[in-house]
Amino acid sequence: MSDLQPMIEVRNLVAGYGSKIILHGANLSILRGETMVILGGSGSGKSTLLRHMVGLERPISGEILIQGVDITHCSRAQLNEVRKSMGLSFQGSALFNSMTIADNVALALREHTKLAESTIKVMTRIKLEQVGLAHAEDYLPAQLSGGMKKRAAVARALAMDPEILLFDEPSAGLDPIIAAGIDDLILSLKRAFKMTIVVVTHELESAFVIADRIAVVDQGRIVAVGTAEEIRSSALPRVRQFLDRIPDPVTGDQEAFLGRLMEE
Repeated sequence: MSDLQPMIEVRNLVAGYGSKIILHGANLSILRGETMVILGGSGSGKSTLLRHMVGLERPISGEILIQGVDITHCSRAQLNEVRKSMGLSFQGSALFNSMTIADNVALALREHTKLAESTIKVMTRIKLEQVGLAHAEDYLPAQLSGGMKKRAAVARALAMDPEILLFDEPSAGLDPIIAAGIDDLILSLKRAFKMTIVVVTHELESAFVIADRIAVVDQGRIVAVGTAEEIRSSALPRVRQFLDRIPDPVTGDQEAFLGRLMEE
């Protein structure tokens, strides 16, 4: 699975927006070559953790080391260099609607390399072939299905041949068959390129298919880390509640609100 060298290290990460604290001292080590799934419910803090891993947000305190470089305290130039080794597939795909799929994929190569345009076109075609979209290079995003947009976003994330590939909710909004296709794509990329993959998701079925290890996030804390089987058999109450799909108890305020609705 890995040569046991940390690729990403999150140390005592405290993060939030304004006065609201989202992450309360998160610690996580992601090994070189493994697929780590960050699993949690809506509002648990998993996407906030991912945004900090790629340097889109600055934490209140703590450290994030990417291949030994602390991106929470490094210069902007150092951060940009680190980001060149990372590819991110956004939850909503985040494709530029006015650009063809090929141009979306080629954008990073045009911005960050001095490659000839002929070489960029060849590399773009290769990336689209890797995700099964070789036929769609001249399409606009509006002409693609939801699953095809996700694949196009993956092709763009692969453009710079990253050592680390990150996904934010790759199966969100997809039907089960298309979602399974995205899972298969992630597995095939891991086999082909041996890269480190981080996937943020709340989809249990996908998590257990693609993960080498799983980190469970709950209320801004990483409450469990282990292999898929270790997480599946966990006896921790919050982990079991999430896995067994047990809702939180109804609060007094919620009961009062429901009572008023019934009266109306």
